[in-house]
Amino acid sequence: MRILLVEDDRMIGAAMAQALKDAAYAVDWVVDANAAIEAAELEAYDMALLDLGLPKADGLDVLGNFRRLPRPLPVIVVTARDGVDDRISGLDLGADDYLVKPFEIRELLARMRAILRRQRSGAAPILSDGTINLDPATFEATHAGGISRLTAREFSLLQALLMRPGAILSRDELERRIYGWNEEVESNAVEFLIHAIRRKIGASAIRNVRGVGWMVDKQT
Repeated sequence: MRILLVEDDRMIGAAMAQALKDAAYAVDWVVDANAAIEAAELEAYDMALLDLGLPKADGLDVLGNFRRLPRPLPVIVVTARDGVDDRISGLDLGADDYLVKPFEIRELLARMRAILRRQRSGAAPILSDGTINLDPATFEATHAGGISRLTAREFSLLQALLMRPGAILSRDELERRIYGWNEEVESNAVEFLIHAIRRKIGASAIRNVRGVGWMVDKQT
């Protein structure tokens, strides 16, 4: 999943970006309001994490802009503003959640998972195509009675496929779900990850459609 991180504090931003990458998210980090608006207009993000005290415009103005996008963008406000009026303003303007700094990264990740589940119409926490089960909280995949722990990028790739069982995802689609801006991507990175996943959960778990991409079967 691809996340837009809007945070002008370099130390906090770097720590959050690394924690999100460790949790298998692709992260694009921007440090001012204009860059946030431009990024959201150009890229279809799964979620934005938005600070309010930003250069060039207030974060609430950015939130209003996000809500005028032609596609839905879940937003968690992550800010030091802890007043009740600030919380009410953020939620009334369309924030899906509001988290006050300092916070525990595990709580942020849990709130993100909860919002993403709601975006999938109340889907269960476990992703499944009927034969593969994937737990976002533990990175564990279950297939044919076996349980395997995936790396962050293995998890991210399998998650992208399981969110659309039966759909073929191209190399470009998978790469944008796994890697953020400025991350170097080897030419065979997707094949390498798929090979690693197949070794852990079975060679038949992910199918290749030659010349098009990869998929997991949708079980009926």
